[in-house]
Formats: sequence, C-alpha cells, structure tokens
Amino acid sequence: MARFAHTVTVAALDRGWFEEAAGTLVDLLDASREGPGGSVVLADGRPVEGLRLLKGRHLRPGARYGEVPAVPEGVGEAPVEHAAAEAGNSPDAPQAVVLRTWRPSHSVEAESLVEEDGMSLKVGLRLSEPRRPRAVELSLSGHKPGGGSLYRFSGRGKADLAAWWAAVDRLPSAPPAARAPVSGRAVHRLAKARLTLTPRPAEDGSWRITVVLSMRGRWLLRPVGAVVLFFARGPVERGLREAAESAAGKWNTALAELTPSHGEALRAEIADALVNPDGATPL
Repeated sequence: MARFAHTVTVAALDRGWFEEAAGTLVDLLDASREGPGGSVVLADGRPVEGLRLLKGRHLRPGARYGEVPAVPEGVGEAPVEHAAAEAGNSPDAPQAVVLRTWRPSHSVEAESLVEEDGMSLKVGLRLSEPRRPRAVELSLSGHKPGGGSLYRFSGRGKADLAAWWAAVDRLPSAPPAARAPVSGRAVHRLAKARLTLTPRPAEDGSWRITVVLSMRGRWLLRPVGAVVLFFARGPVERGLREAAESAAGKWNTALAELTPSHGEALRAEIADALVNPDGATPL
C-alpha cells in the first residue's frame, strides 16, 4: 500500500454563521412552491434560477428537477409544461436531480443522474439535520455502457461535521483528532483508494488540514499495483499536493470575499442569490 500526505493552511469558517446560513437556505426552500411551467417559486413570488420541476410533486419523494431543453431553431415553441414533462420522462435528461427525502428537521436526500464523456454517473447526497448540519454523506457510482468491468467504479464519502467542529475547537497544542472527520473510499476492479481530511487549529486561528491518500491494488494485482505505484509515486504525490493547495487557495479567496450578515439581512441575501446567482453579492 502507498500512502501520501500533505498539509495546507486555510482560513477558519465561523460555525455560527455557517449553521445559520444553512438553516436559512433550508427554510427558504421549504417554503417554496411550484409555479407556472414547473418553476420553483420562493414565498415572495420570485422564481429560483436554474431550478425547474420536471416530474412529480414539489418537495415530495420522487420529484425530479432539472433544466428544460432548449427548443431548436425553426421549431415552434412547445408549451413549457409539455417540454418539462418530456424532459422528466427522458432517461437522457442531463443532470437530472431526483429528490428521495425531504424532512428538513431530520434529513434530505437527493440523487443526480448524469451522462458525461460517455460515462453514466449516479451521485447520491444525504444531509443529516439540514437546519443545523451534522453530517454529509456522498455516494458515487459510474460505468461506461458496454465497457465491461474495467469501466466501473464506485465510491463513498462522509463528512462528520460535529466531529469537525470538535477537532477545530481543540487547543492548538492538543494532538489531532484520532479519527478523521472527513473520509472517503473509492473502489475499482484494479485498486482501492482512501482519502481523509483531519483539521486542527493553528495558533493564529486558522485551520491546518492534513490530507492523506492511501492506495493499493486488489486481489492478484496487488504485486503489480505495488510496482506501478512505486514508479508513479512522484506524480501522485505532486498531484495530491497541487490539488490540495489549489482547493485551499480557492477556499481562502472565497472566505476573504465573504462579508457575513445575520438575521433578515442574511435571509434576503440568500434569497437574492437563489433568484439571481450571477448578480448576487457576497454574503
């Protein structure tokens, strides 16, 4: 088995603001309703940009959301309701999101079906206690139709947010958490991989996050995998470092541009971002 690790420093996120923002977003969506042509309308009557109900009942299990395909030039414009129904019934509807569970006080589950570069991807997301998020779980499976087992893979990941906050609330001199709050596993016929993120507070109040990637071959291919990883160690290590530094840079930039607000001001800004994401100002 090969193990790679890299540590980055990122700006700390305020827990109180994060949980208030998450709860406000859930409440806004929970109060929304279906509008004309399958649009999703907030309580103030404004439609959510880029979100349309294609099939089923809004915020009910089985509801399918996505974008209505554009009508080709030279073709008469069909009613929006008909276009939405056609998109909802089509197995090739791009990036369709199916709602599995909507219980804001307990959990929210959704599944995305995507066709990309000849691959069929299914992504599942589960959020526990959405109004004050405690955990996020992600599942991923993919295959290439007719491609055989070499074109199949799966993965699962979980972010235990309660454990994350506990880890960053420790004293800087305390040892890191024994269990990584964020972990994920990926499985392919030829290999397995595991990724973990473990945070700890720095003296200046920022977070130091250690990213660890472990890889190994499967079954009779373990010796072959060991040889491959021996020669690929440099590129893999460099790739992990560059990916971690890039993600940290984007995180720091986003937080530097963030102006936290609270209460009604926060609610208004999140609502504006939902109806006009391109013109929204930083929260």
